Amino acid sequence: MAPFGLLRHHTRTVGGNNKKTVTVKNIYNQYKTLVFNLALQYCQNRQDAEEITQDVFVKVFDKLQTFRKDADLKTWIYRITINQSLDFLKHKQRKKRSFIISLLSSESSYEENRLPDFDHPGILMEQDESLKILMQKIYRLPKNQKTVIILLKIEDLPQREVAEIMKLTEGAVESLFQRAKASLRKML
Repeated sequence: MAPFGLLRHHTRTVGGNNKKTVTVKNIYNQYKTLVFNLALQYCQNRQDAEEITQDVFVKVFDKLQTFRKDADLKTWIYRITINQSLDFLKHKQRKKRSFIISLLSSESSYEENRLPDFDHPGILMEQDESLKILMQKIYRLPKNQKTVIILLKIEDLPQREVAEIMKLTEGAVESLFQRAKASLRKML
């Protein structure tokens, strides 16, 4: 992977119906906030969201040559962000498991196996306990239900766009959303 400075002038025609030539720098500037906020919804930690954001753009820049010109760039970046976030969480879950296992053995050090920080600095009203509880419950939903809630209600995307991102029908998105709401009601 070339450094960002070398990629700055790399161009590519993208965008489904809105075909245009973009530079890597423009893609980053246009989508960095969207990617960071979406990653933050998944990992609930600013440092982790920053790491995911970096990973997303490394992947975007690396795979830009293979991007289909007839596809929508925003949808593609959403999909990469969701996948990177889920992969990151799986990796983090493995670390948590290894921490628990290490507690049973006295051979590993505390620093090596500290639990990750789960504060959610992305929520402006962090002190609002009910909002924190709701976000914790959303975080515990199955991944497809969590994704639907985040994209529809937190990112405020239209159902059609959520269906494209998740590669589902609009009916399946609606069904997942209803199941997610029912699951949240049971948890609360």
